[in-house]
Amino acid sequence: MSHTIIHNFTIVVQNLSLSLSLSHRDLKFMALLNFLFLILIIPSSKAAWPPSPGYYPSTKFRSMSFYQGFRNLWGPQHQSVYQNALTIWLDQNSGSGFKSVKPFRSGYFGASIKLQPGYTAGVITAFYLSNDEAHPGFHDEVDIEFLGTTFGKPYILQTNVYVRGSGDGKIIGREMKFRLWFDPTKKFHHYAIFWSPKEIIFLVDDVPIRRYPRKSATTFPLRPMWLYGSIWDASSWATEDGKYGVDYRYQPFVGRYTNFKASGCTAYSPPRCRPVSASPYRSGGLTRQQYRAMYWVQRYYMVYDYCRDNKRDHSITPECWG
Repeated sequence: MSHTIIHNFTIVVQNLSLSLSLSHRDLKFMALLNFLFLILIIPSSKAAWPPSPGYYPSTKFRSMSFYQGFRNLWGPQHQSVYQNALTIWLDQNSGSGFKSVKPFRSGYFGASIKLQPGYTAGVITAFYLSNDEAHPGFHDEVDIEFLGTTFGKPYILQTNVYVRGSGDGKIIGREMKFRLWFDPTKKFHHYAIFWSPKEIIFLVDDVPIRRYPRKSATTFPLRPMWLYGSIWDASSWATEDGKYGVDYRYQPFVGRYTNFKASGCTAYSPPRCRPVSASPYRSGGLTRQQYRAMYWVQRYYMVYDYCRDNKRDHSITPECWG
């Protein structure tokens, strides 16, 4: 609604007040009507959808079938592939996981994922990079994790970065958590991790939601990692810090993946291999429009940022200092 219409409506109210010799109570009522009208017609600053990022990196990389790039890692009886879509599920017997055939040292890694509706508390559906098998107890990891939920509450998407696993006997996670601006159980949406030697960018339907820059070699993963996906029981912490656990009366818990993308420099590529970019810039980084979309998501949908958590020991997360 334009400002002209608002202005004209206000004039009408004022003219009515003058011409009708209204009582003080009537004038207060007319003022209330005017206020309510303004609330109804002025759009909220929180739109229903993020601003356009202007650039769509998922369209720049070729999709692959599951069998082209992955293999089962565990729970083979809880995994099936039909028409290029992978289904994995968790029940009281087992969950399931898969792993890329090749390790990478940079790249764009994406998949379209559809989550299960209803009660999924305690269940983690994940898509992530890791080198835990190569460096047990001292590994790097970059996570997209969907934290299961109870009836009527939204999924939480958790992003996380681990660098060299544990430090001083502590697991040092770098979590940022988000609600989503859509229902991830209704249809497939595309989730991606862009990892270069300079930065990590998390994307949802090509909208950047988080950028993790390299500020030092000690706070950034640089060793080759494999791409994984899994569904598993994390009752001890996944939903509201473990308040609600997996209830196997609602089993099986299902995650569906398709439109796999894994493009970049593998661990076997020559040193001259150029890292891919998540923006039109060959040098990496994000455009101003991409930053605008990311800041919108963080303003309205971010529910946790480890750097803003006063209970955390930020002496071990120096990237939060500035």
